[in-house]
Amino acid sequence: MRTAPAPAAATAFKAAALATVLVLAATGSAYAVTDDRPATHSPVDDVRIDRNAPVITRTEILIHAPLATVWKIQTDVEKWPTWQPSVEAVTKDTPGRLRPGSVFRWSTEGLDIVSTVRQADHGRRLAWGGPAQGITAIHVWTFTPTRDGVLVRTEESWTGAPVLAHQAALQAALDQSLHHWVTNLKHRAETGPAE
Repeated sequence: MRTAPAPAAATAFKAAALATVLVLAATGSAYAVTDDRPATHSPVDDVRIDRNAPVITRTEILIHAPLATVWKIQTDVEKWPTWQPSVEAVTKDTPGRLRPGSVFRWSTEGLDIVSTVRQADHGRRLAWGGPAQGITAIHVWTFTPTRDGVLVRTEESWTGAPVLAHQAALQAALDQSLHHWVTNLKHRAETGPAE
């Protein structure tokens, strides 16, 4: 028999679930980025996490699959529930390819989240974020082709009163969430059916 979590633990769990949703939503926003033309890119214009945030997680993983495969899986937000067990549903509010300003809604761990794409540099970089239950998240993904596949790097920051009140629990929750996300992405890209 499961016991009910303590209020602080329950709040931390909900915040972690929310973060997962924000991450997924943001990622989804990348689904329909700009177009397939090479982007004129200036690193000065890159969206960045809040480097002063009380909770920041960074992780990376090498995926042995083509960049086009990894990008499609990561940005096809409406299919997240097929390979991300914690994502229950995703709906895009903005039709077509995701681009800055695109919005999508998703549910995870009983939380409903709205994510807005802030940057979508096709095949290279995705960033999204937004507020949810008092937490403001910024999530950035970069994709770097290598001789062995694609190096996927992600970093996310959380700010807000719930984060300050439960910093250690939320740090652990975000660490775990992003670890699972990149691991599931790797598994799907390396073993999933060809798209």
